Amino acid sequence: MAKKADAQSPAPHVADSHDLIRVHGARENNLKDVSIEIPKRRLTVFTGVSGSGKSSLVFNTIAAESQRLINETYSAFVQGFMPTLARPEVDVLDGLTTAITVDQQRLGADPRSTVGTVTDANAMLRILFSRLGAPHIGPPSAYAFNVPSVRASGAITVERGASKAEKVSFTRTGGMCPRCEGRGTVSDIDLSRLFDDSKSINEGAITVPGYKGGGWNSRLYAESGFFDPDKPISKFTQQELHDFLHREPTRMKIAGINMTYEGLIPRVQKSMLSKDKEAMQPHIREFVDRAVAFTTCPECEGTRLSEGARASKIAGTSIADACAMQISDLAEWVRGLDEPSVAPLLTKLQHTLESFVEIGLGYLSLERPSGTLSGGEAQRVKMIRHLGSSLTDTTYVFDEPTTGLHPHDIQRMNGLLLRLRDKGNTVLVVEHKPETIAIADHVVDLGPGAGTAGGTVCFEGDIEGLRASGTITGRHFDDRASLKETVRKPTGNLEVRGATAHNLRDVDVDVPLGVLTVITGVAGSGKSSLVHGSIPAGAGVVSVDQSPIRGSRRSNPATYTGLLDPIRKAFAKANDVKPALFSANSEGACPTCNGAGVVYTDLAMMAGVASTCEECEGKRFQASVLEYHLGGRDISEVLAMSVTDAEEFFGAGDAHTPAAHRILGRLADVGLGYLSLGQPLTTLSGGERQRLKLATHMADKGGVYVLDEPTAGLHLADVEQLLGLLDRLVDSGKSVIVVEHHQAVMAHADWIIDLGPGAGHDGGRIVFEGTPADLVADRSTLTGRHLAAYVGA
Repeated sequence: MAKKADAQSPAPHVADSHDLIRVHGARENNLKDVSIEIPKRRLTVFTGVSGSGKSSLVFNTIAAESQRLINETYSAFVQGFMPTLARPEVDVLDGLTTAITVDQQRLGADPRSTVGTVTDANAMLRILFSRLGAPHIGPPSAYAFNVPSVRASGAITVERGASKAEKVSFTRTGGMCPRCEGRGTVSDIDLSRLFDDSKSINEGAITVPGYKGGGWNSRLYAESGFFDPDKPISKFTQQELHDFLHREPTRMKIAGINMTYEGLIPRVQKSMLSKDKEAMQPHIREFVDRAVAFTTCPECEGTRLSEGARASKIAGTSIADACAMQISDLAEWVRGLDEPSVAPLLTKLQHTLESFVEIGLGYLSLERPSGTLSGGEAQRVKMIRHLGSSLTDTTYVFDEPTTGLHPHDIQRMNGLLLRLRDKGNTVLVVEHKPETIAIADHVVDLGPGAGTAGGTVCFEGDIEGLRASGTITGRHFDDRASLKETVRKPTGNLEVRGATAHNLRDVDVDVPLGVLTVITGVAGSGKSSLVHGSIPAGAGVVSVDQSPIRGSRRSNPATYTGLLDPIRKAFAKANDVKPALFSANSEGACPTCNGAGVVYTDLAMMAGVASTCEECEGKRFQASVLEYHLGGRDISEVLAMSVTDAEEFFGAGDAHTPAAHRILGRLADVGLGYLSLGQPLTTLSGGERQRLKLATHMADKGGVYVLDEPTAGLHLADVEQLLGLLDRLVDSGKSVIVVEHHQAVMAHADWIIDLGPGAGHDGGRIVFEGTPADLVADRSTLTGRHLAAYVGA
């Protein structure tokens, strides 16, 4: 009998051999010819100090190239409507898969954008109410606060053989409140802030920024001919006042130029009040804050919806009530609905709402404006659409997903990252928190330093290898701050009484002054509501929050901090010329690149290319300007210096400039000594931007500093430096109040105020006040238990 041959395992299929993403020769931003291999279908965490090149490698190289290659699969016509992406500076990128980037960019600040509209939960609720709501008022659009009701009728000409006119009428039922147009608030303008009625137009009666002194805005009114520009506004007739304040747009000639005249109120509304406040220049934002009062719409009571949409209900609940509920309660309500006709819709809606709860956002409501979410909350909202996704073999890229999370919630986030990986996806995470680094299958540590001192791979491997590697991350990985032996004594108290902002429940608390106070609690427990809603942001209070820095690629640390002004004046004085010559945005700019340093070439159907300007060789200034020197350096050489070098340069010798030296000292204090003065703001990491903002505010004369998670984006090694800075602020007589989740900052505090016990309506109460040692000994709260585990008590 023939013997059966041993069954041999088949040779692996060639298609299964692509198990790595290979990067060779990456030089984006500060990367120095980086070459690495990243395992697919694993969780890889990228670590390193802030500014070491993590985002340059993960976002600007791997994710950017994946996005560019996907865009190239569309037709040339479609590509014309998409942003053109240049190929990253890299020699080889092999084994890429489709990349989905979940970053911390804030969601749109449009007042009609809510948590419900950005996650499709609102769309599903509208369909649900259009099917089951009683009385029935129309299709899903009848419940949408973004859709106005329209009625129109008239004759249209139909050409069918012989032309004939037919009478038609058109109606569309929308859910928008007609009074506030779906915004939920109405604005009242304080006219006394727009003009001084005791003066005439020619005497400068209009007090709106940009309307003073002879410019086109003021000439438009002075030369319109609708009223006497030399007559005080208080003496205007009713018609003249109407023309001045409310006149409809009218085309007319002024000084021989065709212009559109419009009343002051609609003109100011269009140019200032309809814009995103955060994007405005500080003096205009200040004017808007003074001139406009936003009040809840009296017609819809802030629900944004029309009367019909509010009257239609399911089981006694209207869509406005549903959107106002805390999401965890709304999920419970949806679970209780049993209607076979919409069963698939209810299942999908329930899954979406439960994803909110699972990801730690169950305390939000669907009506919450998306612009009010923090960076960490915005990132988690974006994650929701990916949790139920059927995609596999995709690359998910996360930017510090634990930002804004209490240690208790970090375990939950870790579970979600592992779930995405276990579905067969490649998960790339830029992260500083040791709890998340610990779950990685593979770690890539960049460094050794930041800026020009970084950009190389210091370590690749597993966690145990990182611990033994001797890199900055490896050395600090098991660092634990210890509780302070003695704490400072407060010099006074800031009394907060009856605080009810958002979910706060009539909170009374004394915030001690003259010490380092840390406000803790799970995400959504009411920390920011207490700090920003109850501590008056008036005189003496300096608030540094996490809102992003606005700036173009022409902005840099020197322009943002005001450092360029004393530098330009010092150059002008030393060379006896105008300061404007030393600005790359003004007279001194290279004419070829307009002071940008690079020339952007549009290649039509292909991605545009930025090439260094040949005229100025990237220095941004005219050759004649570079002949002027201060202390032996020209202006381009000064802007290329690091903060540390510049501090030494302006500290003594011919270039001694006290005003510049002071600002540079503050930048060094917050740990930005490695930044070059002329580096574009658009290339800074999130942690760097917040510290730049902190350095700018340190010059303010405030006695109370309120900081919102200053450790966001900070490496374990940088946290020590931040604690030193906070100590120096307190020791100089300031009071520092910090909203924080990082246990090292909690352990270092003089006083802790812990909110909770949960999030949303389960929070909003003070659950502990006292020293960190008392909190650890007490262990009665979530924060206390996590802090005790952290310090090893």
